[in-house]
Amino acid sequence: MSHAAPLPRGTTGGTRTRTPDVFSPRTHAIGRWALPFAIGLVYGYWVAALRRSGGPITTGNLVYGFVTTIVFTLLLVGFLYVAPRLPRELHAFMWFLFTGTAFGFWFSQSGASVLLTVVLSLVVGVASGLICFYWYYTHEDAEGHRLDRPPADERQILPARARTPLT
Repeated sequence: MSHAAPLPRGTTGGTRTRTPDVFSPRTHAIGRWALPFAIGLVYGYWVAALRRSGGPITTGNLVYGFVTTIVFTLLLVGFLYVAPRLPRELHAFMWFLFTGTAFGFWFSQSGASVLLTVVLSLVVGVASGLICFYWYYTHEDAEGHRLDRPPADERQILPARARTPLT
């Protein structure tokens, strides 16, 4: 005896839906600084550890690590603010510059030759730039609007409560 094939319960095509936003606007505002700062702390510690080459931890080494953390964090926050407003080509190029420079500075602390540092920085930068360009190219329409979010005029503007200073 034959039976009819079961029908799918959901739609197979159609529009993509965005995942629900479970955090408040205040949490997002804190995260825009906290996450780059945490990444900067790891980066600064790693650069300082490479610079001392297994030697003792000194005050100069700690200061170097914290200055690296602050500079890296400020550059990353500025980059994350500016880059999404650029067309996909420049956005990917900014990632190329940022990752190549960050990797080059990190790798140069190990005492490697300048030529090796430049070559590896270019390889890492080009790889990340190409990956980012591919990502933006496949996740944007022809005009450069991201497919996973509505255009800016259709997005909900933050409520007045969210614009209050963080206290």
